[in-house]
Amino acid sequence: MAVDAARFRALFGSFPTAVTVVTATDANGRPRGLTCNAVSAVSVDPPLLLVCVHRNARTLAALRHSGAFVVNVLADGGQDTARVFADRSEHKFAGVEWVPSVNARGAPVLVDVALAHAECVVVRTVEAGDHWIFIGRVEHAESYPRSPVLYHRGAFTVWDAQARQVGSPP
Repeated sequence: MAVDAARFRALFGSFPTAVTVVTATDANGRPRGLTCNAVSAVSVDPPLLLVCVHRNARTLAALRHSGAFVVNVLADGGQDTARVFADRSEHKFAGVEWVPSVNARGAPVLVDVALAHAECVVVRTVEAGDHWIFIGRVEHAESYPRSPVLYHRGAFTVWDAQARQVGSPP
């Protein structure tokens, strides 16, 4: 017997995840995006990653149309951006600084709040339950010297790189 939705959410809320904003451009060239924590590396050779997008997400049509996306991994200071892109508003990009990706068909790169970003071209899509999985080949990537913001049990937290790591000597 499968677990219910509440228990499933509690399970995945129990471990910290990176906070990302996945962006694309729609059929009219307008920027679209959503906050997403369902992002994973798939392969190093070739460099592939995946993102999972709910079937009712407004950004889904843009991802399908453009066949490309950017995964913007948010840094500390990007918490408000994550909240904005988690909303269903049509005006998510108002007041958000971004530049168009050269390698992902103009998808927005959120350079001011990103810890890293990956510019991807879709190589495969898979329907899975109430989500679509987009597998993208990473055409370009950058990382910046910032601290990551994480999401854990319904709240944002910041990774403290200076903290003693588990298993390291005192």
